Amino acid sequence: MRGRRKASAGPLPQRDGIDAVRVRLPEDPEGRWGCVGEYLVARFGGAIGAERVAAMLGAGRFVRADGGAVRGGEPYAAGLSLWFHRDFAAEEPVPFPIRIMYRDAHLVVADKPHFLATTPRGRHITETAVARLRRDLEMPALQPAHRLDRLTAGLVLFVARPEERGAYQTLFRDRLVRKEYEAVAPYDPALVLPRTVRSRIVKERGVLAAREAPGEANSESYVELLERRGGLGRYRLVPATGRTHQLRVHMNALGVPILHDPLYPVVEAEGAVEDFSRPLQLLARRLEFTDPVSGEPRRFVSGLRLSAWPEG
Repeated sequence: MRGRRKASAGPLPQRDGIDAVRVRLPEDPEGRWGCVGEYLVARFGGAIGAERVAAMLGAGRFVRADGGAVRGGEPYAAGLSLWFHRDFAAEEPVPFPIRIMYRDAHLVVADKPHFLATTPRGRHITETAVARLRRDLEMPALQPAHRLDRLTAGLVLFVARPEERGAYQTLFRDRLVRKEYEAVAPYDPALVLPRTVRSRIVKERGVLAAREAPGEANSESYVELLERRGGLGRYRLVPATGRTHQLRVHMNALGVPILHDPLYPVVEAEGAVEDFSRPLQLLARRLEFTDPVSGEPRRFVSGLRLSAWPEG
């Protein structure tokens, strides 16, 4: 069931940390919809069924800006905005906490665990970092300034005030944030490190794994070996760009794919039961930047450790 996801000054509070959907009735010069219910069935019936749409209308789940319920038989009115909450499928809880590393009136810096998506997408809606933090911290306006892959653990910056989000997002867009990662991967004595890897990465819609392709480089990563234990190495990774799966693609291209990666070098079958005991061994370790609101230098370090490299 799809609608406009943008949070507006609507009448419905968040549910499970998720904003209500807003839908605006479009112009109807051909007179296709005599009433609101006919439009909503045409818009959402294919996804959830006409009976479900009718049931939601009957339960008063579609509301106007004043909070009043809209009934299906009401005359169609182009431009009318309605709000409703989607029904979410049950999600498997991610059994790891989110650790708050820093919090003030402007920012929340969190240590996101492996397996937890940053923002709602696909089948991960309520079991996401932003939804959890909104509920736990009672901060409904909280928004991420950037994203971290679901399988990657580590630091994520969240913005408390919507009017300031753009300033922090701009830092990431303009590459003014120094990001440093840590990974555990096979050790190859023939691999000469440190080195800077540059390549052209292509991510096709509907394809799980990104790939390197001929052409001008659009990605750059610095790779350094920090330690070796037997057949494994602990690596420091510093991306200069932010392509999808960039570090995972570059490590795989070097012949040392990150431990427990379900996509590189081989894409595992979709729909497999999540194995929480085998997290991807990739951690967003550090974030450094100049705060665009306060002007202060900021430096945050993750408190997490990769399970394949315990302290010793």
